[in-house]
Amino acid sequence: MLTGANLVGRFLLELAALAALAVGGYAVPGPTAVRVLVALALPVGAAVLWGRYAAPRRSVPDAVAAWYLTQAVVWGGAVAALALSGHGTWAVVLAVLMAVNTVALRALGEWSPSVRR
Repeated sequence: MLTGANLVGRFLLELAALAALAVGGYAVPGPTAVRVLVALALPVGAAVLWGRYAAPRRSVPDAVAAWYLTQAVVWGGAVAALALSGHGTWAVVLAVLMAVNTVALRALGEWSPSVRR
């Protein structure tokens, strides 16, 4: 039960990271068309990286360094995007929730590049 709840929490945090990247992308200075393009490109790029290197059913299963790097880039980028777009409180909340969830999943043996579903 605890593992399932943490895995659902992890999925929701992954979706929140994509939303945070979109918010950060829309906050870049420039014309509206550029802002919309960046707001779409950042989460799509993150989703592609995540699906290739960090998802449980990733297409490159043996790239351990890429697994860690992708998570750091996507999650760190999401927190940075919120902070840089003026949503510092939400950035801190997201970072804390990500850290708590990661520690819980690690303690349950569910946060590792060897975990596959």
